[in-house]
Amino acid sequence: MASKDFKEIKKDFALADVPGKIDVYINAEGLTQEQYKELLRMFPLDQLGQLEEALG
Repeated sequence: MASKDFKEIKKDFALADVPGKIDVYINAEGLTQEQYKELLRMFPLDQLGQLEEALG
C-alpha cells in the first residue's frame, strides 16, 4: 500500500470514535502487518474486546 494511502487511513482512524476505529481497522485492505500494528497502538486498550469481537 502506498505510504500516502496509509497516512490517510491512519488520520481517519485517529479521528474516529471507537466504532469508527473498528470499522476502519476491519475494512482496510492491503495493509502490511506493521501498518495494522501501528493502528492497534492507537486503539484504546480498554476497548480491545470490542475489536476482537468484530474480528471474530
